[in-house]
Amino acid sequence: MHRLLLLDCLWLLAASPASSIFQRPTGTPAPPRLQYLLEPLHPTVHTQRGATATLPCVLRTLPHNYRVKWSKVEPANYREDVIIITNGLYHKNYGPLSPRVRLRHSHRYDASLTITDVALEDEGRYRCQLVNGLEDESISLTLHLEGVVFPYQPSNGRYKFNYHEAKQACEQQDSRLATYQQLYKAWTEGLDWCNAGWILDGTVHYPIINSREPCGGRLLLPGVRTYGARDKQKDRFDAFCFTSALQGQVYFIRGHLNFKEAGQACRSHGAAIAKVGQLYSAWKFSQLDRCDGGWLADGSVRYPIAVPRERCGGLPDPGVRSFGFPSKEMRTYGTYCFVG
Repeated sequence: MHRLLLLDCLWLLAASPASSIFQRPTGTPAPPRLQYLLEPLHPTVHTQRGATATLPCVLRTLPHNYRVKWSKVEPANYREDVIIITNGLYHKNYGPLSPRVRLRHSHRYDASLTITDVALEDEGRYRCQLVNGLEDESISLTLHLEGVVFPYQPSNGRYKFNYHEAKQACEQQDSRLATYQQLYKAWTEGLDWCNAGWILDGTVHYPIINSREPCGGRLLLPGVRTYGARDKQKDRFDAFCFTSALQGQVYFIRGHLNFKEAGQACRSHGAAIAKVGQLYSAWKFSQLDRCDGGWLADGSVRYPIAVPRERCGGLPDPGVRSFGFPSKEMRTYGTYCFVG
């Protein structure tokens, strides 16, 4: 009798309408139930280029025949790249990160990932997945590099890069194409630029602080304005590049040098002529402040201002000022050198 009553109750529960007490409110996702992995206290890890960073992943318990797999999520390419797999006793590294990653393993429940000599391309989302048959679960963490975004265009004018050329141009200047999050953060910190540029995911944007006629009109609100995804081969724009801290020093050599002499002056001091990204990094992280225009590796002439003043361009905000791309034969400027 009791067994029949129990079966009746289970049938009623299974057949109960959508208004049953077990229904989750519409639009409310099921909360993740982590049985084996601890939820990270801080899902974003902040670091700089050249540093050592650890992404935490700690187990509550050690299930039988488990594995932990670390991977990097690449949303722009719709893929996950495996970095390391471990069963607690042995591990194997994979991919280009292989020489710079290891498991922290400070205790037997610790599967945290340590990345040494952090590079610009390491920024992004990572997944720690416990593989245990039907009970797989995972956590996601973000590695965030502190840095600076700068707009970049070549010597022959604006809107000359397709996506691949923009990507290469940033890499040649000791930087990489910025992500949308990096560009948005730069806008909140004051980046105001009227020319549209490529970012890493293949979309095109421009950040506006002060609405004005040549930049969409005065009626449009400030913001990061977007052209959306564009044809990576055919469409042409500028680039927004991102760089982080330097492992080295940028310094200035006075003189009235042409471009060739500028390079020779740096080499005579055991250095190389600085790249645009290196000058921005020195301005951002070392507060490099000089009122002197100097040659850079791309043939442009720029100078970094940390403390704005009337006789150094007259602009009210700090920044890296540019004289553009003067004739390389001009003997007017000094040079900025980089030594690692």
